[in-house]
Amino acid sequence: MGTRRDADVEPPDGLLLVDKPAGMTSHDVVLRARRALGTARVGHAGTLDPFATGLLVLLYGRATRLLPHLAGEPKVYDATIRFGAETETEDLLGTVTREAPLPERAAVEAALPALTGDLQQVPPAYSAKRVDGERAYARARAGESVTLAPVPVRVHGWTLLGWHGDTCDVRVTCGGGTYVRSLARDLGRAVGSAAHLVALRRLASGPFSVEMAQPLEALTPATVRPLAALEALAGLPREALDPERVARVVRGIDVAAHVGGTEAALVDERTGVLVAYAVRRGDRWQPRVVMHRVPEPA
Repeated sequence: MGTRRDADVEPPDGLLLVDKPAGMTSHDVVLRARRALGTARVGHAGTLDPFATGLLVLLYGRATRLLPHLAGEPKVYDATIRFGAETETEDLLGTVTREAPLPERAAVEAALPALTGDLQQVPPAYSAKRVDGERAYARARAGESVTLAPVPVRVHGWTLLGWHGDTCDVRVTCGGGTYVRSLARDLGRAVGSAAHLVALRRLASGPFSVEMAQPLEALTPATVRPLAALEALAGLPREALDPERVARVVRGIDVAAHVGGTEAALVDERTGVLVAYAVRRGDRWQPRVVMHRVPEPA
């Protein structure tokens, strides 16, 4: 009877939610997660700037293939905006490029509806957007003048949480790709002032909340608490598969659909383990991301 070599054994896979502290890049968190999880295959669903804190959604192992299919909206942030100055990076880390008088609170409140809904937003020059194949921030750091084309974003709503001298605390609910620091910039300009972001915390991304996340110091081999890969598809209908249909799906063969929806998590009814992410084709599920290899003969 043959046995599989250790090198052929599939690494673990799953979901890890981390509460990122300030002063670290998202890649720094990925490196910590790799050590804690014992795998190099770790990816994140959307970065946070180094000064920002809060929820970072990570997938590891074969579950990284689910990254394009995560429900990542809406995103919810708590932010602190300082009025009176605009910076080159649109946050507290940049050099002041323009100063202006402080606005009236009433003017700020009146300006928020115009910054809600479907907007055309100019991304920050210091961003990961590409310009002729190069990151915009690399060109900006080299001293080039960078002006990016507007991109469509969606802001679902603003909540004013409080005022403290020249700053205000807000909660922003928005779609993916929205730069909250650019919203701060545009709010300052809209009220005849200037503004930049001094704090940002991501509270939620789709079905995932920061209350579900582990703090960075908990990312050790002994204390890390990952979630099953199935949890990455939270919110999708779940189709339970008997052994015969599991065997079909792991070979990429479609199966009959018995639950509604345009996409689904196909689950082994015996173990509760995610077998595949699938999309509907008529009355059948077509596997798009199969989580398990075809079993090898013993």
